[in-house]
Amino acid sequence: MSNIFSMIFNPDFLFTAIRVTTPILFAALACMMFYKGGVDAIGTEGIMLLSSLAGVIAGHYTKSFVLGVILGGLFGSFISIVYVILTNVLRSNDILAGVAVNTFANGITVFILLLLTGEKGSSQNLPSPVVPNINIPIIKDIPILGDIISGHSLLTYVAVLFVILSFIFLYKTAKGLQIRSAGLNYKALESVGIDVLKVRYLSAGIAGFFAGLGGVFMSMSYINNFTRGMVAGRGFIGMAAEGMGRGNPFGVAASSLLFGAVDALSIQLQGMNIPARLIQSIPYIMTIVVISLYSYINKKNIERKEGK
Repeated sequence: MSNIFSMIFNPDFLFTAIRVTTPILFAALACMMFYKGGVDAIGTEGIMLLSSLAGVIAGHYTKSFVLGVILGGLFGSFISIVYVILTNVLRSNDILAGVAVNTFANGITVFILLLLTGEKGSSQNLPSPVVPNINIPIIKDIPILGDIISGHSLLTYVAVLFVILSFIFLYKTAKGLQIRSAGLNYKALESVGIDVLKVRYLSAGIAGFFAGLGGVFMSMSYINNFTRGMVAGRGFIGMAAEGMGRGNPFGVAASSLLFGAVDALSIQLQGMNIPARLIQSIPYIMTIVVISLYSYINKKNIERKEGK
């Protein structure tokens, strides 16, 4: 127990926790924006995977990490808008369409990778620039704090910035109010002449961009290339973090950090005499536990309101 305690409360662990939180936070913010606009978020995993490859391809051919990141994010927006067309215009089932996106992503990324590199496993034959790490002036020189906060990927700081901007956008602007209304009571929007579909396009476009950045982080920062299935369930963990954070950007950030800490703990435990499969399952077990607790608490709250 003392070994685990000392493992957690040290700068290296906390630095790792923030690092591995980044893709989960992007995924959770994406799910939040999907749900706020009344769009299902089950396809987040596939959007992240598609964008992770798109970012690498864009970075390779443009020789610019900036364009790789932006184009990877925009590709996520494109896929999200296509999803809205499938579900809101063509009236496909939300869950089935989301599963289709995830399944399509797993297959098409391997096919494109094979087409471009001749390899099915990774994009090592398709070198791409990486997103740089940033040392924060002044803070980097502060003992302990600098070791924890400074030196992260540029995208990690972008994720934190988007938490703040998302709160301002959703709760302080007219467009944010429209997006929240589209999810809570879309008929109220229709009654005042606002096109709900356009609002959902906006919501999904922003959500897809967030998910795209999460995927790009995986392939251009977390590691330096795309690998098959590299998102590894982080889109689904993001859904759990969004639910635990109750759709509030700051709550979503806090719950994402909790999942990131659990993921970091599983990484640290790999050096101990514990079966590898058990260690790798820890983040997913945590996801199931959190979803179960959240569902139970939510059910009790509903029953209390209904006087049962």
